[in-house]
Amino acid sequence: MIILGLGSSRSGPWGSPAETIEQCRQELAGHVFTISAWSSLYETAGVGPGRSSVFVNAAVAGDSHLAPDALLRALKRIERRAGGRSAMPWGPRSLDIDILAYKGRVIGWPARQGNMTRAGHGERRLSIPHPQLHLRPFVLAPLAEVAPNWRHPVLGTSACTLWNRMAEHNRGRILRKLDSAC
Repeated sequence: MIILGLGSSRSGPWGSPAETIEQCRQELAGHVFTISAWSSLYETAGVGPGRSSVFVNAAVAGDSHLAPDALLRALKRIERRAGGRSAMPWGPRSLDIDILAYKGRVIGWPARQGNMTRAGHGERRLSIPHPQLHLRPFVLAPLAEVAPNWRHPVLGTSACTLWNRMAEHNRGRILRKLDSAC
């Protein structure tokens, strides 16, 4: 199973953050990903320096014929079609898609800086599972919804246990669960 985390904090070509997440589902299913489970949408508090933005987050579980690096490139193309990113690290964006887990594999973990680390010569190297997923309520709530029994391949802990540990955390906390058309 592959699990993706989706987030949006500003409107873009696909509409509001919630509409962007819904459109992302169609983009994924139409090109690079076979969806087996889709979480509800969650309104969440922003994380990072100066982050007052409210985000909409979701998770999707499924499979892809693409290898991890190729899948990441395909996801970044979808992100670009959904609109641009802020120049500020962790800034507002129309769409952010992270590979949270890829078929139980461990690649480049733990990473030092976010989802990617420098591999040399300006290239970036993928880190799976996402190195921050176990510390982020906005990732864990939708992850636990789509794959409650998924176990972190490094920590050995289930998604539900990780979520229960982080549910009251202030940074990235869940503000409310939104109704989803899915």
